[in-house]
Amino acid sequence: MLVLVAPGQGAQTPGFLTPWLELPGAADRVAAWSDAIGLDLAHYGTQADADAIRDTAVAQPLLVAAGLLSASALGDVAPGAVAGHSVGEITAAAFAGVLDEATALKLVRTRGLAMAEAAAITETGMSALLGGDPEVTVQHLEKLGLTPANVNGAGQIVAAGTLEELAALEADKPEGVRRVVPLKVAGAFHTRHMAPAVTKLEEAAKELAPADPTVAYVSNKDGKAVSTGAEVVSRLVGQVANPVRWDLCMETFQELGVTALIEVCPGGTLTGIAKRALPGVKTLALKTPDDLDAARALIAEVAAAATA
Repeated sequence: MLVLVAPGQGAQTPGFLTPWLELPGAADRVAAWSDAIGLDLAHYGTQADADAIRDTAVAQPLLVAAGLLSASALGDVAPGAVAGHSVGEITAAAFAGVLDEATALKLVRTRGLAMAEAAAITETGMSALLGGDPEVTVQHLEKLGLTPANVNGAGQIVAAGTLEELAALEADKPEGVRRVVPLKVAGAFHTRHMAPAVTKLEEAAKELAPADPTVAYVSNKDGKAVSTGAEVVSRLVGQVANPVRWDLCMETFQELGVTALIEVCPGGTLTGIAKRALPGVKTLALKTPDDLDAARALIAEVAAAATA
């Protein structure tokens, strides 16, 4: 079984969309999406610097657009399951047929703006902790007033909170943690600091008419596969102020019998975690169109094994 996954905020790098826009029809699609949401995705994906694309209101639509564009370039792919990390869950909702592409981009534009506004209330951020025992780390974070906002598995937890709390973490790392790495995000996502964004997303969700997922949609909330479109949307709304449990998503991949994982553009983060946490599962990250042939070969290999 193949699982198609989409990365979250922080995966973007300057110019990463440039080679994808050279594919037939890609520039026109991105231009249409840009007009629909009032954001020049081509500019931000090709010319903007790191600070510009760190802006939550820019980064989130850019990541969803890149994920949709790279997935469509694979051609006819029928994954057995889909999932996304944080904002990648909106990309995954489009993969599963819950939302059409235009609706997904409009929703993520609303999400990005709402989370940027919430982040502006208090100076907050996020840092990844590498190594250490999860239980020890979580207790230490809570002692410092921080939230374990992403529990990613494979020895990685992301802490979120105020800049003062994160500075205290740098000075007082949990036992066993090798490194504390500040992330390229502009707020304490998936914490109580995002409560105002939840309210705005609840209003936006009332306008949606989601379809039920056509494949297993694995949710960040608890790693469970969600069967109705209404529940997917409900979880997308609440997700912005609640921790991402990617570790539980990977446990579900194992239970489903996943044998291969492809991460859409800008791939690399989730495949890196999977290589450590999912031994035996073949992984591939779509970074540039040069990766498409290898991805198609992996898709064909999984399909052949399923019919053997």
